[in-house]
Amino acid sequence: MTVNVKYFASLRETIGRSSDSVPIAESSTVEEVWNQATSNMPRPENLLVAVNQEYASFSEQVADGDEVAFFPPVTGG
Repeated sequence: MTVNVKYFASLRETIGRSSDSVPIAESSTVEEVWNQATSNMPRPENLLVAVNQEYASFSEQVADGDEVAFFPPVTGG
């Protein structure tokens, strides 16, 4: 199974790439995808995630072919 991972904003710069194709085990969670994609890099505070363009939690399960996007909180004015 594989998921497509995208990194946005400053996170993309920190990780050094904008996307990955990550092999996962069945019944993997978003947290496990993060750990697999980043080689267990500590997760930034307030990191947001979306699965298939819907906000999600890190405990949500992912399926083969899902898109998982990680991004810092959005601020503006």
